[in-house]
Amino acid sequence: MPHWTVYTGNSEPHDGIDRLPAPPPWRAFDGEPVLPSPRDGEDEAAVSPDRVHRARTYVATPESVQLVNAALVLRRPLLVTGPPGTGKSSLAYAVARELGLGPVLRWNITSRSTLADGLYQYDPLSRLYAARQAASRAPQAMPGGGVEDHLRLGPLGTALLPYARPRALLVDEVDKSDLDLPNDLLNVLEEGQYEIPELMRAARHSSGGVTAEVLADGTDAPVTVTRGRIRCRAFPFVVLTSNGEREFPPAFLRRCVRLKLRRPGREQLTEIVRAHLDTPPGEAEHLINRFLTRAADGELATDQLLNALYLTGVAGLDADSRDALAEQLMPYLGGTADGDGF
Repeated sequence: MPHWTVYTGNSEPHDGIDRLPAPPPWRAFDGEPVLPSPRDGEDEAAVSPDRVHRARTYVATPESVQLVNAALVLRRPLLVTGPPGTGKSSLAYAVARELGLGPVLRWNITSRSTLADGLYQYDPLSRLYAARQAASRAPQAMPGGGVEDHLRLGPLGTALLPYARPRALLVDEVDKSDLDLPNDLLNVLEEGQYEIPELMRAARHSSGGVTAEVLADGTDAPVTVTRGRIRCRAFPFVVLTSNGEREFPPAFLRRCVRLKLRRPGREQLTEIVRAHLDTPPGEAEHLINRFLTRAADGELATDQLLNALYLTGVAGLDADSRDALAEQLMPYLGGTADGDGF
């Protein structure tokens, strides 16, 4: 592979991220203090059996390998578009596993998501209650202290901590967001830094110093934040997924490396089936052909094929019964396929 590439797509873990070329001058970051990259086992939710299986069995295309490497080298987010079931979110887990980026930070987007949700969560009511409790025990106590005890960094905020290695961040289904969220993301992803006003105010009024120990997403180990400002050192590997339900502003698109996933062809489907089920190609060929025929007329997802193959394989059915069951497990998900998805 070319010397500038570090992700191979073969799912075998390695330390190639340490050979990542230097960033462009306009994408170099210098956040401090440098934090060690977390190990996979430090976030139990991130290493669930489902996520581990998806990372291990992901079948990458040459185009996805090339554009993942482009995003890594350029220190830009990767915007992955495509219909449901094409492996958009699984790509983030596969890259993190191969390159040893630690647990994947995941931010699931809804229509109510805001930038603040991804950066950090602050609970002023719990702080007010704690301040009242402290005042009742010690009337002279300063009520402004302890704000960090009621604040936790979100997935985006954690990804932008000054880690020695890039963290992997999955921003899932960004097309479901409010219209303002893509624009709100622009400055944070461009600058690689953000501020926490509550900690900045506490630092100004505190006589105990300008640092605070706050909890990061996915861990109970505190990290140090100075003067309420956080800046990355290694820009995170950010995967933004979209089902193509809306258009994004040009200013947002030009700051992303864009990857469009298409429906797998026969060869890729065979590789996907082999990776997930270890099924010999001959045994799966009939259902793969049936799946491709149906997918030409309507919307289907790859996991429907995997479900049909697994269930018909363990049920011990004859050929006719197997076909009937497969038909029931592969109903159309939507309208007619447009040639790019299923």
